[in-house]
Amino acid sequence: MTDIEPVRPRRVWALYIGGFMGPFGGAMVNTMLPELAVGLGTSIEVATWAITSYMIPFSLGLLVSGTLAARFGQSRTVRLAFLLYAISSLACVLLTNPTLFILARGVQGLANAFTTPVLIAMISRTVAPERLGRAMGLYTSVVATGQASAPLVGGLAAGWDYRAAFAITAVVGLVLALLVPRVPAGPRAAGGQWRALANLRLLQSSLFAFGFQAAVSGIMVLGAMIASDRFGLSPGLRGLVVAGFGVAGLVGGPLIGSLADRAGIPRTAFLGATGLGVALIASGWVPWLWGLVVLVLIAGLTGTAARIGSNAMALRSTPANPGGATSVTMAAQFAGTAVAPVVLLPLYVQSPWVATLAGGGLALFSAVVLLVAPPTFGRR
Repeated sequence: MTDIEPVRPRRVWALYIGGFMGPFGGAMVNTMLPELAVGLGTSIEVATWAITSYMIPFSLGLLVSGTLAARFGQSRTVRLAFLLYAISSLACVLLTNPTLFILARGVQGLANAFTTPVLIAMISRTVAPERLGRAMGLYTSVVATGQASAPLVGGLAAGWDYRAAFAITAVVGLVLALLVPRVPAGPRAAGGQWRALANLRLLQSSLFAFGFQAAVSGIMVLGAMIASDRFGLSPGLRGLVVAGFGVAGLVGGPLIGSLADRAGIPRTAFLGATGLGVALIASGWVPWLWGLVVLVLIAGLTGTAARIGSNAMALRSTPANPGGATSVTMAAQFAGTAVAPVVLLPLYVQSPWVATLAGGGLALFSAVVLLVAPPTFGRR
């Protein structure tokens, strides 16, 4: 990617704000399920499908969204996706039939699949290669803001009217559809080549993404369990402990990104995954509440470093199709998120320290992936 001159369109900030919408729209439902069930006249079990129906189309769409966007135009694709996101959000405001509401959530998830990875590819075209880490750090910080604020905003909206949260996403989605700038694709990315995705560098990036993201899911789930079982914290206080992960990522993202530009992307990714693994393993033994809080904060910082490295490595793995490579890598991240709870929670029931050891081992596995593979990404 170093031979492609960066472009500097107006309203670049809209690309970063767009990164907020994906995690926010997906997670805001988590804290409003009882109110959602009442509003739709159904059960909690049925209302829970509002989460699942969002994630399944999102994860499937990620496999192809980046390449299709490169073929049909990234800016055009993102604008249409945000417009679709706005329309489906409005449908969630108006629909009271549970089945139709759940289908509208599925459309939201599919639309999100055509924004998040494509936005990353577009942002990479607006910065010089030596500043890619800083750009990914800022983007990661915005994503962390969406993750951290979604449960709060969703809960506050549910206390008044759950439809208010969807009204907000409808308005923001429409505004972004109008303001997303046109970012010309690089000359080698214009074709959206499928065959270009069949390369070892993308496989390396995807394996790394799976391992570190599984560990991220592990610290979120197991940290809350440890806070409850070992320290007897209430649900609200458990949430505050785990929220430290997102806060650390929000605060540290830009700085870590700038450091990555100096130290090198692969090195930053390796240190991030290693630190995340050590923090998760240590959480299984820590005897003090303040120690658990510190470990969650450390995991937030190191997990952010790993995510910055993952996004940057995906972009660099496939110069002929960076958007497609990013979407495939993000699909691997989602797979790690999905697999970790079903593997680690049964282990936790048997032994907390075995569960944290296994979760930390997934992060260390991702770090080893960078060591055993050839230096496909170079020093920077």
